[in-house]
Amino acid sequence: MANKINGSNAFHSMPPQVDLELLEALLEPEDATYPWNPADEESENYFAQLEQQFQLEDLLDEELTTRSQNFYNRLDTLWSNNFNSKSYKYNTKSSLVANLQKNLQAGFAATVPQDWITVIAQKAAEIFNSGQSMGEKLVECVESVLPSWETDDLLVMARPFAYAMRSGEQQNVNSVVENVKNREWTNLSEVEKAKVSLAVAYQALNQLNKSPDEA
Repeated sequence: MANKINGSNAFHSMPPQVDLELLEALLEPEDATYPWNPADEESENYFAQLEQQFQLEDLLDEELTTRSQNFYNRLDTLWSNNFNSKSYKYNTKSSLVANLQKNLQAGFAATVPQDWITVIAQKAAEIFNSGQSMGEKLVECVESVLPSWETDDLLVMARPFAYAMRSGEQQNVNSVVENVKNREWTNLSEVEKAKVSLAVAYQALNQLNKSPDEA
């Protein structure tokens, strides 16, 4: 009976296989695989593989550096092109608006205040390529200078100009201007001011329609 107990204690005192393998791995020297004998054939293969690994790492580093530089160069090019494109569009737009204001002032400066002409010209250039109807474009061009008017009322008044633009017919804006010629702007009625303002908007949109920059 005592022998069985002693045998049982001896069995439980033996470390498990996993512990033995872990202990063996810890006691194994770190440089156990290093070929200490240069004359050995395995040493030559070891150093050849090591050299090949170093060459591959150098090649990968060089390729990564080249690709990174190309990538950043491409970004710089794209950024430069985008900036130049925006700058060109901005300068073209500014030149277009300035030319439009000049033409409108030549035709309406004697009757319409300059600040009204400027506002209408800028709004016309802004919304010209929008998906709005001709009547809506005309009304939006003059709404800011005619704040007391309802949109629906302006749409009704803009119909002759909108029809002329859709049909390709030339609306005679001179007749509108002639009716208020040689009269002070402040003495005009609200209806007369609205008609003249819509005539200016019509002329502005008509000129933009003929401009190659807005084609």
